[in-house]
Amino acid sequence: MNGFDENAETPFDKRECEKMKITDIKFRKFFDEGNLKAIVSVTFDDCLVVHDIKVVQGSARRFVAMPSRKDETGIFRDIVHPINSAVRDEIEGAILDAYERYIAANENA
Repeated sequence: MNGFDENAETPFDKRECEKMKITDIKFRKFFDEGNLKAIVSVTFDDCLVVHDIKVVQGSARRFVAMPSRKDETGIFRDIVHPINSAVRDEIEGAILDAYERYIAANENA
């Protein structure tokens, strides 16, 4: 027994959180070769930033990979991630849209 009671009440009032808004997307680095296309930092509500989000070209489509690290068994685990698919889709959509706009704007530069 680890001393943690999963059924115990939390020490704070559970309430619905207001949805955080993406207030900035910064591309830190771009890659021409390989599947990794960019490294991104996303700011939420001008008060929380998540670094090292990756834009990856998969076999079927481009997608976003959240920051991760390798655990003791060699499996990569997300360090930070959205709680549900709707939020994941919104974050991924905003990042990929910004990426496409950046690439289009710099194609002829």
